[in-house]
Amino acid sequence: MMYVDESGDVGLINSPTRYFCLSGLVVHESKWDELLELIIDFRRYIRAQYSFKLREEIHSSHFLHKPGELSRIPKSMRLRLLRDIIDFEAELKEIIRIINVVVDKDSKAENSDIFEIAWTTLIQRFENTINYKNFVGSNNDSDTGMLFVDQTDEVKLRSLARRMRKYNPIPNSMGGGYRMKPTKWIIEDAVHQNSLHSYIIQLCDVNAYFLNQMMQPCSYVKKKGGRNYFQRLLPILSTQASRNNAFGIVTR
Repeated sequence: MMYVDESGDVGLINSPTRYFCLSGLVVHESKWDELLELIIDFRRYIRAQYSFKLREEIHSSHFLHKPGELSRIPKSMRLRLLRDIIDFEAELKEIIRIINVVVDKDSKAENSDIFEIAWTTLIQRFENTINYKNFVGSNNDSDTGMLFVDQTDEVKLRSLARRMRKYNPIPNSMGGGYRMKPTKWIIEDAVHQNSLHSYIIQLCDVNAYFLNQMMQPCSYVKKKGGRNYFQRLLPILSTQASRNNAFGIVTR
């Protein structure tokens, strides 16, 4: 089961962000209940530590810059809370893995479909990692995967995933050309959820936000040293996803 959230936007003209990022948290179905219980325990900890209520949503960008009712918590403490979330996840190396994709929009032509580039890459890496049995948890020959995503372009993502089951050209690593490799391990259409009602997607929000901040930090995060928070996730990063960097981040 891969839970996914985005950071940045897919616009190419007059966009405030250079990068569009996807971060997917993968947990085997046999570990799902254990993960949820650990998250609930952690949420109780941050309730006691920061007076952050169980029902309140972790939305990193708003959390820091448009806190609303959360302004009752000092900004520096809100940033520390987000760091605590990352450190909590990093301890779950026997339960979860994280796959990350970054699209640098500055390197793309004006007619590029950033959404499709990012999601195609993430789905393919999810497919490959299941195939090579590089996730923690059960590695049965029959293991398959499903997507659970924060609310995004549902129609477009559904169309893309269905097309990849029939038509999925992969560039050859040696020389030019492509080979056809339809996805076969990812089943059903993505399940779209409101992140307010999913503790796991809220973790993905934090991961995607600090992935983007590592690439292009805002002034506050940079000033407070938060640019490197993403690197604290190294114990649970799926580094097999890419050999191009130490964190396994797939760049496009």
